[in-house]
Order: sequence, then C-alpha cells, then structure tokens
Amino acid sequence: MRPTTGWQADGRAGMLRRGPIERRDLRPDDLAVRIDYCGVCGTDLHALDGHDGKAGHLLVPGHEFTGVVTETGPDVSGFAVGDPVAVGNIVDSCGRCAMCRAGQENFCHDFPTLTYGGTDRQDGSPTLGGYAREYVVRDRFAHRLPEGLDPAGAAPLLCAGVTVWEPLQALGVGPGSRVAVAGLGGLGHLAVKMAVALGATTSVISRSPDKADDARRLGAHDLVVSGDPEQLAAARDRFDVVIDTISAPHDLAPYLRLVAMDGTLSQLGYLGPVTVETTDLLVGRKKLSSAGSGGMPATAAMLDFCAAHGITADIELLPSSQVSEALERLRRNDVRYRFVLDMADLD
Repeated sequence: MRPTTGWQADGRAGMLRRGPIERRDLRPDDLAVRIDYCGVCGTDLHALDGHDGKAGHLLVPGHEFTGVVTETGPDVSGFAVGDPVAVGNIVDSCGRCAMCRAGQENFCHDFPTLTYGGTDRQDGSPTLGGYAREYVVRDRFAHRLPEGLDPAGAAPLLCAGVTVWEPLQALGVGPGSRVAVAGLGGLGHLAVKMAVALGATTSVISRSPDKADDARRLGAHDLVVSGDPEQLAAARDRFDVVIDTISAPHDLAPYLRLVAMDGTLSQLGYLGPVTVETTDLLVGRKKLSSAGSGGMPATAAMLDFCAAHGITADIELLPSSQVSEALERLRRNDVRYRFVLDMADLD
C-alpha cells in the first residue's frame, strides 16, 4: 500500500481531521497523481452530513481535482511522469454495458465507481477522495490537462463544468440559441460562460438583482429577477433552453413558462422529487430533462473547449487546512463561485 495524507471523517459526522490514509499499489494500468488542487462541491457536504460517524468508517471527500503524474503502471502508454492531469467524480465503470460503450460511463448500468464513497471493482475496498495529497486512478479515467488552463481554476470543471456541458451539447446550444441559466452558483456561473462561448444569447435568472453586475461580467446579456412578476411575464416563452442549477427544492412551473415552443428545461441542481403539471409541458410542447456528471469523451471535449476559450471556474483558493471553513461557508452559500483547496500544505 502507498501511504499519503488527507482530510478524513472517521468519527463524529461532518468533522474532518488531517491524518494518514493508504492508496493501493499501482496496478498495470494505474497512475499515481500528486493532487495539487481539489474543488469543494456541494456533494461533499451531503456526504459528510450523511456519514454515520462510526469509528473505522473512513470518508475522504473530494471528486474534482488536478495534479501531476508521479508514477505509472507498466501498461500505461498515454501518460508520463510529470504530465498535468485532471480527475473527476468517476474512476471506473464496467466498460461493457450500452452506456459505457457509448462513452457515457457516468450512466454505467452496473453503476460507476465513484471517486469517493464507492467500492473498488477489483478488491472491494472503499474509494477515498481527493482531499488528499495523492490519488491512484486507472489511466482511462484521468484526463490530460490542456496547456493554458490554470490548474486551480480548472479543478471544478471536472464536476461542475461537465455537469452543465453535457446538456448544453445534448440540446444543441450554439449560435442563435436563446439560453437562460437559473441560479448563479458553482454550476450556474460555468453554464453562463460556456453558453456564451458557444455563441448563445444568454440570460441569468436570479432571485437577487444584485447579481446583475456579475452576470454581465460573466458574459450574460441580461438578468431576469425571478421574484419580479413583470419581468417573468415579459420573458414568457422566450428561451430555447433553460438550465436550472438551483440546488434547493423549488417549483418548476415558473421556469417552464419561460421555455419557448419545443424548448427544454434541464433540471440539474436539485436531485430530489419534483412535481410538474402536465399542462405546463403540453402548452408549447415543452420538455423537461436532466443530466449528471459526464462520460470520458464529453469530459475531454469540455476540457479542450475550455482551454480554447479561456474558461475556468471563478474560485476562492484556500489552503487545505481551511477545509472546515470552506465547507461551513459553502453551507451558507458564502462563495463566488467555487472553493478550491491547495493541497501543498499536506506535504
């Protein structure tokens, strides 16, 4: 086993402490990656809140990180020591089902192996995440980090970025498209940047008119205040695509009314049950869709697109020793727009 250091929860739920963890020895197709930067995702909060807190039940969060290859297995040919790489929230899949064959490993019928909180397919051990100094990963689930992308700002692309990229691509967003992004957070600000770079006329829907300056800075053409009935009425049937990144439970009806005929509301932020009146879909032949994470080909394409257009996340970079502060501020939504941990202080 390979010893390293990380931030782990193995006692009282939600509490992280610095401590030793072990990675597996390299298999023939593995990379050892020195983690330099790891994003802090809302999923990390959910995992910590759901952690049972029993001694010996180790949890190391973190599933969007960048770093450098430090060692390779003997069968690895696409990476070399010193290569900058990026890893997202999936580190293995069955490779055989229809979804895997289609390059959608994120929808693997046998369930993809998650970067943390999953189970290794070969030895049955629990996977431990990227709040650590080293990770060992199969080479086909690592991505070469394109030249020119800041590695700290690129880390959130591996989860938040690809989560909004896949529906933008699936829904054919491009020049002439009218796109609205509901919620200007970790997902939403990247959706705005990508939609604008794809050539779409892009708006932001927000509860707060104070987000107008940020929306314009990110490239949006205007802001619709969701609490203003007059603005909502003026925007009715206006958008071909509405990307809904709001993470709290909310009524989808006001957002469906903003969708144009034959358009789509893509619900990404909230993962719980929703209720929809059929007539809100019927009038205008509107569609409701969703997406989550991304397959390996889409993630690679997204990284190349972001490099070509200079897109990274707007981040607040903190030393990893401030992880608890980052999590508490994230819980209060006190971040614009993504925390990233600098793991160098784990040396």
